[in-house]
Amino acid sequence: MSRAAALLTLVGPCALAIAQPPPGYYDPAQGLSGPALRSALAGIIDGHTVLSNADLWDAFETTDDRPDGFVWDIYSDVPGGTPPYLYSFGTDQCGTYNSEGDCYNREHSMPQSWFGSGAPMDTDLHHILPTDGWVNQQRGNLPYGEVGATDWTGQNGTRVGESNWPGYNGTVCEPIDAFKGDVARMYFYMMTRYVGQVGGWSSPMLQGGDLSPWSESLLLAWHATDPVSAKEVDRNNAIYALQGNRNPFIDNPVWATSLWGPVASVPQSELFVDLTVIQSDGILQLKRSVALDGELRLLDAAGREVLERPWSTTDLSVVLPGGGPFLLELRTARGRTVRRLMP
Repeated sequence: MSRAAALLTLVGPCALAIAQPPPGYYDPAQGLSGPALRSALAGIIDGHTVLSNADLWDAFETTDDRPDGFVWDIYSDVPGGTPPYLYSFGTDQCGTYNSEGDCYNREHSMPQSWFGSGAPMDTDLHHILPTDGWVNQQRGNLPYGEVGATDWTGQNGTRVGESNWPGYNGTVCEPIDAFKGDVARMYFYMMTRYVGQVGGWSSPMLQGGDLSPWSESLLLAWHATDPVSAKEVDRNNAIYALQGNRNPFIDNPVWATSLWGPVASVPQSELFVDLTVIQSDGILQLKRSVALDGELRLLDAAGREVLERPWSTTDLSVVLPGGGPFLLELRTARGRTVRRLMP
């Protein structure tokens, strides 16, 4: 079925790299969405082999090794450029440090203070990275976010400062664009793997046992704009060899928008109401059997409106903005029709 002829279906937003889980690994999750999907995924990735803190240092040598053999540190790496410094495994491991570039240690992308340093979260490799000790210290237990007024900048552009993301104005740490999707998918993993425990955790990024509204929109935007990379695929496979579980949102990125964001909130009953949607070469072609006055809206993964226009005919062509995923909403006197649109 050609893309031009196909009705839009939910496909992954990331085509640069595809991880390869074992055959049948995700069978219990197939065809599910919403809470049922989250429960199925949690059951699949639960009960992993728990590593010790000492194990993490050796694990990094297979999970976070650059192609040149040095440590892959998201706080110093400059994709396509020259990192300001490089670390060798073992010999450059922290002890003490006084400035950026001294040594690497272990960064919990979700700080241990948020979950009381409890096990097995404290050694779960899916959210722990080797990073520069000094930059790690600047981040501390801050939430991730996007910085407006900057208080501190690392040598690769990692920043700390006041959040300018709608819904939160506290101090945050912002990684560079090339690793924002990595962080988002780590958080989606943690929200799924530990879905029964998150309610007892404490962070500005969490609320009511899930992501807070502002962090949900932030992470979905990062997930959409920084697709899965070969680095993440290799890391997922290496962690699976050590822990026996995988990050589902690297293997199947579309599951993030099946669980969070405006797309996830759409009841299945609203998805198939007298509306044909065809995509071809960046053009969205819409067709319905009855002409009614109505309003057409297009929302991005973070819930932001990117297009709005009236529609009173039976046929309409719209130029799609770049990126995706999107939520298409049509409101008329007869009700609401919604479609999930993925690139």
